[in-house]
Amino acid sequence: MTRRGMLVGGLAAAAAALGGVAWRFRMDLGRAQAGARDGSRLLSLSGQLIEYADRGGGPALLSIHGAGGGFDQGLANASELVGDGYRIVAPSRFGYLRTPVPPDASPAAQAEAHAALLEALAIPKAIVLGVSAGARSAVELALRRPERVAALVLMVPGLYAPQSPVSIEPSRGSRFAFWVVNAGGDFAWWAAMKMAPSTLIRFLGVRPELVAAASPAEQRRVLDIVRSVEPLSRRYRGINVDSTPDLHELPLERISAPTLIVSARDDLFNTLPAARYAADRIPGARLAVFDTGGHLLVGRGAAVRAEVSAFLDGGGPEPAGGAQDSPN
Repeated sequence: MTRRGMLVGGLAAAAAALGGVAWRFRMDLGRAQAGARDGSRLLSLSGQLIEYADRGGGPALLSIHGAGGGFDQGLANASELVGDGYRIVAPSRFGYLRTPVPPDASPAAQAEAHAALLEALAIPKAIVLGVSAGARSAVELALRRPERVAALVLMVPGLYAPQSPVSIEPSRGSRFAFWVVNAGGDFAWWAAMKMAPSTLIRFLGVRPELVAAASPAEQRRVLDIVRSVEPLSRRYRGINVDSTPDLHELPLERISAPTLIVSARDDLFNTLPAARYAADRIPGARLAVFDTGGHLLVGRGAAVRAEVSAFLDGGGPEPAGGAQDSPN
């Protein structure tokens, strides 16, 4: 074969490979977009559109998702933590999926939107589950509308801590992932999932080596969470809201709802100081701390579910006067 023929053949092979990559990306993105549309509803509450899902029957549980989520993540979180037997209401917070960002996107404003949603659905009181950045509006709801909160569960909470604040892990890979998020780049996130998933796992607050040592089922769960951030272009506005929070001291001692707080010592988002700070101030709060697990509580699913189940069954809240740190 001549040199020209080899060049033409190489270019043709490269074009075919690029075409295959583009086809796989379009297929994967289409599935992600369909999943982010299916199963939710829209309500206009005082002029603010709120997307939410409403599933199941039983005691009401308001599932408030973390950064990178939406109603779909809220449903998944509730399914993992409490299973069946509850009516799960899972809103998409400000900037996520079909819920737009209002002029006031503060956790306090988001809490008022949660209360309005419960009222519109004729739910007088609900268990409130706040995960990661979702813990901020969960706490505000418990403070502002205590009559609406039957119990409060805060998982790896992205709350205020006076001396050791919650923060994004500062590695070069995490800085790259944050750049991708700011750009709202669907293809860049998809490509990183295919080529460097450990970078995104670390960006989500977990040491990649912890995931590598986990069971195959747990590895699949973590990768499903990474994948669930797609379509990033419909979530990055909310992520940007969550990434620049105005965290400040709140009167946590006024929270009257029974409270469970869960964190891990190796959470790369450093939520443990905030979890301890909140547990020390919320009357009767129970604090469960795991040695390992990271921000996604890898390998701790059964133990976390047991903590939540005991708490919701009435065995969890500690007597007033201090939190219990459950070492694991």
